[in-house]
Amino acid sequence: MHSGDKSPALAELTEAQREQAMSRFRVLRSHTERGVPLPRAAQAAGVGLRTIERWLAQYRADGLAGLVRQTREDRGRRKIPPEAVELIEGLFLKKPQPSAAAVHRRVLALCKEREWPSPSYSSVYAIISRLDPALTTLAHEGPARFRDQFELVYRHRASHPNAIWQADHTQLDVLIRDASGEPVRPWLTTVIDDHSRALAGYLVFAGAPSAFQTSLALRQAIWRKADPSWAICGIPDVLYVDHGSDFTSKHLEQVAVDLHFELVYSTIARPQGRGKIERLFGTLNTELLPELPGYLKHGKPTTEPKLSLSELDRAIGNFMLGTYNARVHREIGIAPQTSWSGNGWLPRMPDSLEDLDLLLISVAKARTVHRDGIHFQGIRYMDPTLAAYVKEAVTIRYDPRDVAEIRVFHRNRFLCRAVSPEHSGQAITLKDIQTARSAHRRALRGQIRERVTPVADFLSPHTETTGPPAAKTSIPQPKKSKLHTYREDLE
Repeated sequence: MHSGDKSPALAELTEAQREQAMSRFRVLRSHTERGVPLPRAAQAAGVGLRTIERWLAQYRADGLAGLVRQTREDRGRRKIPPEAVELIEGLFLKKPQPSAAAVHRRVLALCKEREWPSPSYSSVYAIISRLDPALTTLAHEGPARFRDQFELVYRHRASHPNAIWQADHTQLDVLIRDASGEPVRPWLTTVIDDHSRALAGYLVFAGAPSAFQTSLALRQAIWRKADPSWAICGIPDVLYVDHGSDFTSKHLEQVAVDLHFELVYSTIARPQGRGKIERLFGTLNTELLPELPGYLKHGKPTTEPKLSLSELDRAIGNFMLGTYNARVHREIGIAPQTSWSGNGWLPRMPDSLEDLDLLLISVAKARTVHRDGIHFQGIRYMDPTLAAYVKEAVTIRYDPRDVAEIRVFHRNRFLCRAVSPEHSGQAITLKDIQTARSAHRRALRGQIRERVTPVADFLSPHTETTGPPAAKTSIPQPKKSKLHTYREDLE
């Protein structure tokens, strides 16, 4: 036995120790009471002969108490000096992160220099493994990773609807066809209510996010919807956004002043504050997009992209309104639409849609009123009010999501809403028009190829039988300088 071993008294045994002693005694009993040879008893018990011989000697010396696994008095205490332990921990916490083997090799050399006991690899590995994970994360991966994994996050919920809105962009994991038929990856801007998690507005678009896209999403979020099932509207008390260039624009700041809401920016590189809207994006990416053609998995499309921008817009709108806003939200225990409506209340609204457009729709087009109305994007718009402004310059403002109607301003004064008689009662988007134009151009090019190809086939044999071409007169050309500074040098 080791000098530090200690055999406990029978009365001091715990229940587990008594059970252990009785288990070993039952193995020995076959030898002591039945005369079974020790080798056969050891083989039947599945233990080594030396082990059962040691048990027998301990039992004869101390009885059942001798069959308890003896503990060392120095158990749990390291033989490695505390200075060596600190050295091992310090070496492992250095950047770049070393392997346990590298730390062990370095420690062996240092222990030899200082005449300390040399630790084994397992001892070094055990010391490293007992380090606080937060400590190793901060040392090796930096404060950002430490913050994301170990810092406390304060989760709050706005006290009432429209108290806080969140707005953000995401690039969707799906490919669509743009106006020219090329595959593109679209973006989505969403505005949600923090209290109810309800979707207040959204915009699907191709190209990088901009202040104009943000304005269109906010315009839809704030104004009353044509769909009676989509009741979310009004001006929020706070709009919570990130530090994107479109959100930090002077235009959005001016909108916040004019509509009397506070613009709050999240901490840079801290996405935790935008968790609610990020979870909405996650829901969309896992439930809707995998069912659409052109869905991207690991950056590659699983099927051929077929949808246009307007078709994707409708698919997202149907999912958001018919599924997301209408079903019970797991965290709040109620449907977002029901939570926003509450017991009935009146949201704060702009005076008119025209006033809201003047603030949000920053892109305007100059046009001239003709005798047959205003022409824009190949569509003719009419309203009786325009009769008094024929040949006058006006400014039109429009929603790219529905260009069946435009708003006309004369010298910054609202005149009327002009509609297209050909598309009255329809919702057509600017993307629909561009797609139709591209399709028409492709059809015309196909007709041109159909007509030109037979002519080329007909002319080719005739050109071969017309005889040798006339010899061309070689006219010497003046030598041109290789260095040209101005266009006149080429003349």
